[in-house]
Amino acid sequence: MTDLREARMSRVQFFRMMGGLAAAAAASAACSTKPQTTTAQGQPAATQLKFVGVADQKAAMDELVAAYKQVKPAVSLTTTFAPTDQVQTSVRTQLGAGNAPDLHVVYPGDGSAMSMSQIAKAGLLADLSDQAWTQTIPTGFKPAFQSDGKTYMYSAGSSVIGAVYNTKAFQKAGIDAPPTTWTEFLAVCDKLKKAGITPIALGAQTPWVTQLITYALVPSTVYAKDPTFDDKQRAGQTSFAQSGWRQAMEMYLELQKRGFFNDNPNGTTFEQQTSMVATGKAGMAIQVSAVLPDFRKSATSPSDLSMFPVPGADSADQVWIPAGVVVGLGASAKGKNVAEAKAFIDFLGKQESINRWAKAISAIPLTQDSSSTIDPAVQSFLPFTKDRAVPFMDQRWPNAEVQPVHFAVIQELLAGKIKIDDALKKMDEAYAK
Repeated sequence: MTDLREARMSRVQFFRMMGGLAAAAAASAACSTKPQTTTAQGQPAATQLKFVGVADQKAAMDELVAAYKQVKPAVSLTTTFAPTDQVQTSVRTQLGAGNAPDLHVVYPGDGSAMSMSQIAKAGLLADLSDQAWTQTIPTGFKPAFQSDGKTYMYSAGSSVIGAVYNTKAFQKAGIDAPPTTWTEFLAVCDKLKKAGITPIALGAQTPWVTQLITYALVPSTVYAKDPTFDDKQRAGQTSFAQSGWRQAMEMYLELQKRGFFNDNPNGTTFEQQTSMVATGKAGMAIQVSAVLPDFRKSATSPSDLSMFPVPGADSADQVWIPAGVVVGLGASAKGKNVAEAKAFIDFLGKQESINRWAKAISAIPLTQDSSSTIDPAVQSFLPFTKDRAVPFMDQRWPNAEVQPVHFAVIQELLAGKIKIDDALKKMDEAYAK
């Protein structure tokens, strides 16, 4: 468990720390590795490392694996990428069976089966605390990276959730600027619909996509009103059912009732959602900025796509946003090449590597220097990150049970199989486990 004073920081404090990212600089140091055996010719024998990650890590990993080959030519790193729901089950099973890859995806905090805290508590992640980059983790971010004061996960920075939108589709519908209030957001959807454009593409067949609209709204409906909600929920003083989570789900279903989603969201995948927005068939999709490169790859021109914060309140100064540490990776504590796997993570912790990874996924770098860049598409989110942003909700949940229940109840709500009261009750029951 992380230090309670850190874990129980208010969300406002959390992101005040985030405001200091620009002043931080990542130190670098070489991690010691185990001695290598040699070939018959006296040359170091190649070390074979395996990494299993999720699709939105591919662009960054491809680039950095190639760069590492230049630094350590004797190390061969094979990468495999799979959808999030598959990784959550297959890699977790491998970890438990003792045959996990040397390096693998790790989610920040405590809210999923592959989260840092869950895996570290089981003794399945190697301790990275001796690496220099870990000393530069902003205090407010430590609960996402650390368990019992030790660092077990690497991440290159933070991402935001907002509306990825097609600028040409907005122009076609006569929309001059992104909305800044909920009423304006609904008006934008109306204009898109009247122009024959699906306002919001929703790929709810892909489970993790189901959560993003709720996550985009809850900062405004819950945390803007009570930044200490997480602490009170852990103390049993409030619940999903007693909070603005109800309002967020009502707003979610209002979008469906008004015909602002594509037909059959539960039968639409993330890939189809991406294509709809990239081609202008849909005006926007509520998504995490880490997948913005996927949308751009599918577009005729990458400049056709940008992002804006989803305004979950009718007063612009009450709009808050979700921003959280991006999915990272760790080294298997029981792997055959622990030292060499840790050495690769140490390489990722150098400022140049942080910058390259963050740029590849449109993230805000964990630490920044003069060569760091921030994607223009997320510039509009930066004013919120100082005191009107909260981590992704699951990063503070106490177990890995709530997130899959959230996925399921959203699909059931969209299908008309349950009511909001039932959905919130199921989430509260999962939270209490």
